[in-house]
Amino acid sequence: MTKLELKNHQVWQDLTEILENIDTNALVTEHLELCDYKVCGYWDSNDNFFEQIILPRSLSAELISSSVGTTQKSRWIQLKFILKADINSFDELSNTNSQKIGELSLIFDENMEFIDETWQIDIGSPFLITKCE
Repeated sequence: MTKLELKNHQVWQDLTEILENIDTNALVTEHLELCDYKVCGYWDSNDNFFEQIILPRSLSAELISSSVGTTQKSRWIQLKFILKADINSFDELSNTNSQKIGELSLIFDENMEFIDETWQIDIGSPFLITKCE
């Protein structure tokens, strides 16, 4: 078995340079605006289906991880964000400690064209409006 150490490999420098030149906050904000702060057709971890989930417009997103992927034919970058509700916008819920309402992963091709999204939403969050079938 070949042992390959990537600790000092150029790929890390390249990824760092790419991320420094991408306004990740603008990307996630644009995506949230394009989907009108709604998630349609969501299955939670208990196999419950939600026709629509309405997210608060006072969301903030924080980049928590990034990765690159490749196949023989394509390459992509995945950006994963934590989504947080601004509890100051919810006076009646301000005694709630948890601000996190979920996570969103966005995948872009090498031209930074959107490919896919993955949502992990805390359905029990009081900051969401859910609509079932």
